[in-house]
Amino acid sequence: MKILVTGFDPFGGEKVNPAYEAVKLLPDNIAGAEVIKLEIPTVFTRSVSVVDDAINRYQPDVVLSIGQAGGRSSITVEKVAINLAEARIPDNDGEQPLDQALMQDGETAYFATIPVKAIVNRIREAGIPANMSYTAGTYVCNSIMYNVLYLTHKKYTNVKAGFIHVPFSTEQAASKPDGTASMPVETISKAIYCAVEVIAENTEESIESMGTIM
Repeated sequence: MKILVTGFDPFGGEKVNPAYEAVKLLPDNIAGAEVIKLEIPTVFTRSVSVVDDAINRYQPDVVLSIGQAGGRSSITVEKVAINLAEARIPDNDGEQPLDQALMQDGETAYFATIPVKAIVNRIREAGIPANMSYTAGTYVCNSIMYNVLYLTHKKYTNVKAGFIHVPFSTEQAASKPDGTASMPVETISKAIYCAVEVIAENTEESIESMGTIM
């Protein structure tokens, strides 16, 4: 099995992005699966092209994308991506779409095709805070999750895909207001390792409620 793990470059004035910093710490093989690591631009348009090219080149069985959600206190495994781009700030190429569809011929939403709940449980078993999330936002993180799932529905039908959001790194939080949630990059990497392990082991999805009342 081959698993392509992507992480974004720094954006929004940050000097680092714990998404790719954590991905870089992963070993090249996890539970018998080859791990391919790829940094992608925090850009609406170019990010999907970079991933599309990588899928063509490496022929992975799974694409797992990692992005930062500053302000969240836990690892959040995304359940769904929506067909909407609405950028509060410009991306790294200056793009700032407002109320736009990501794909005109795409579904309103796509669900992750990796075992989201099983991944959450494995990360928790490792002593790391984790939750399932029902919103990947409307910025480039949601965009890449949606677009990769779109590709797996339209073009790469044998490929599975999903997305994980990670908190600020401890390094980033040092310059943030007191009380800003953060996590060491090493811990974030351990959580991603757990996720890749679950995927590589072909773990079935957990049958349990992780819903919200909000």
